Amino acid sequence: MLLREEQTAAYTVEIWKRFRKWGGIPTGITQNVKDLLASREIANIFENSDFIYMLNQAGGDRQILAKQLNISPHQLGYVTNSNAGEGLLFYGNVIIPFVDHFPKDTELYSIMTTRPEDLAEQ
Repeated sequence: MLLREEQTAAYTVEIWKRFRKWGGIPTGITQNVKDLLASREIANIFENSDFIYMLNQAGGDRQILAKQLNISPHQLGYVTNSNAGEGLLFYGNVIIPFVDHFPKDTELYSIMTTRPEDLAEQ
C-alpha cells in the first residue's frame, strides 16, 4: 500500500538502500511482480536485492522476471505451474532450483502456515 504513493514509495526506497548500506537485510514480498516493477522508483528495490525466493508465477510475471533476472527457459519450468514449496532461489548471480516439501505434521508448520484450509483445521 505504501508503494502506491509517490512520497512514501520514495521514502521506502531510501530506507531500503540505507538498511543495506548499514548491513541490514531488508525483506519484501509481493504476489505480482508487475505491480512492483510498474514504478521505476520501486524497481530500484528489486534491483537492490541480493536474495530472491521465487515460487510459482503467473505467465505475465514469469516473462518479466525472465527478462529482469536472465532466467533460462529450462529454469522457468521451476516456477511454471509448480507445486507449493517449489521454485527458484537467486543469490547474486547464482540461480538454484529447489523443492522443499515441509512436513505438515509439525508444530512449526502449524505456526507458519498461511493456508486458510490449514488454519481452519486448528
